[in-house]
Amino acid sequence: MKKSLFLIPFILNILACQHEELSYVQKINENNKESFLNKKQDSTFYQFNKIATNSRDSSKIAEAYSNMAIIQSDEGDYFGSIESALASLKHLDEYNQHDFDLFTSNYNELGLNNINLKNYDEAIKYFDLAIKYSDSERYKLALLNNKALAYRGKKDFLPAMQIYRDFISKSKSNKKTYARALTNLAITKWLHDSTYNAAPELMEALHIREPENDYWGRNSSYAHLASYFTKSHPDLALYYARKRYAVAKVLKSANDQIGALGKLIELGSTDSIKAHFNTYQQLNDSVQLARSAAKNQFALIRYEVEKSKADNLTLQKDNAEQAYEINRQRMLIFMIVFFSIILSVVGFYWYKKRRQHMALAAENAIRDSQLKTSKRVHDVVANGIYQVMTEIENLPDVDKDRILDRLDGLYGKSRDISYETDESLIKQQNFKDKISHMLQSFGTQSTKISIVGNEQRLWEGLNEQAKYEIEHILQELMINMKKHSQASHVAIRFEQERERTYIYYTDNGIGMPENFQPNNGLRNTENRIKSIDGRINFDTKVKKGLKIHISFPIS
Repeated sequence: MKKSLFLIPFILNILACQHEELSYVQKINENNKESFLNKKQDSTFYQFNKIATNSRDSSKIAEAYSNMAIIQSDEGDYFGSIESALASLKHLDEYNQHDFDLFTSNYNELGLNNINLKNYDEAIKYFDLAIKYSDSERYKLALLNNKALAYRGKKDFLPAMQIYRDFISKSKSNKKTYARALTNLAITKWLHDSTYNAAPELMEALHIREPENDYWGRNSSYAHLASYFTKSHPDLALYYARKRYAVAKVLKSANDQIGALGKLIELGSTDSIKAHFNTYQQLNDSVQLARSAAKNQFALIRYEVEKSKADNLTLQKDNAEQAYEINRQRMLIFMIVFFSIILSVVGFYWYKKRRQHMALAAENAIRDSQLKTSKRVHDVVANGIYQVMTEIENLPDVDKDRILDRLDGLYGKSRDISYETDESLIKQQNFKDKISHMLQSFGTQSTKISIVGNEQRLWEGLNEQAKYEIEHILQELMINMKKHSQASHVAIRFEQERERTYIYYTDNGIGMPENFQPNNGLRNTENRIKSIDGRINFDTKVKKGLKIHISFPIS
């Protein structure tokens, strides 16, 4: 048995839809409108029954019973089909998502069989269960169509009409589905209210189906139009009954031919009734005979398979156990080899990643050390030298010894930079005076420096790291002012309010352009203020000069 046969129930059952006739349910294959199973029902049923009886795989057993249910239903053995569908359900796990398609198929088949047996409430219950296990919107539409047919069978027309309305709103892009829903809705409205004019909608559906070569759809439209016009326009009803009979012969559907002949006998002339009745009787007898033969054949097949199983049970058991042991050993060997390969591959990549991680960590450590050293050189040496140069330039009387001491200190600091740690930052003593002295050192005859609010209480409670960063931020601003601003007056105002310290820098220099991009020094300034949870804002929109606002928490 080919594995592909287990896909049959989903092609034939889940995608199946009914014709819009109340008297029977017909499954439709979406591609060629003909059931593959109908070609060799007996032999196919035999193979599926053999699998269901002999297999140890519960999923294969469930699939086999599901296929058997479809075959039995197609041949009119509705009770046998129900029995097979229920047997399939016993081998499924409602918590296993892989079984959901078979749950949907079986419950749908149970619903269809109950429609044919006119147990409409049972049918609706099974269609609801089928919808519960379906995760496809397309399948759900087919199942809802079946459910609507059950409502229509029990003459509960309002919920059926609601389902068909939902169909129409969701299927306008699919002509065949839209035509089917429109036909169903129109005929259900007419059945609900015999005065309803269903002809326009039925004709619209027919006009959609005819150019699409939808023979099954045309068969449905002709059947409904013949029923609708039977009382009001018998001549039109007879016309559409003939059209249906012609299409049914093309489709080779005995059930549809019987339905069309019944309408021709009801509406035809006296001369044609006899010929139609003879054909009708022959077809009906053939169908009933075939169904009875199928039921008996199905029962015989199941009996023979059960008997064969009993006769060969011992041999099959031994063979199955031996095969199972061989397969188990092969699987064990395969798993050992497989996991050995997996462990080797994982170990190789783990070792490779670990080496890469260690190399990257070493590179990052070197880079961090270089950046830290560069920053300290800029803070201590470069800015310190620039401040000494500014003092030499601006002070009228230069204290040579004091300048030499300053340079000697800078030299010593530059030698020891590589050995410094974060804890070696020099604690600031009398920070107010140090800030004042540093700011005033940038004053010249052409540049006046004004300092407001620099009081000792302002710096109390501020940790050493924050003092260090604030000192170098102000130093960087003053160096940039000296190099670029051409300012004649610089004002620095200090304030403290609501647990934050505010510094306002203002000069009357040339200012900054609106598209100003900060240099390395100013970028360092921004990073410094962020490191102490502070903020810095460069106001470049003033007409002249530059304003900078700095704020940071007190502690």
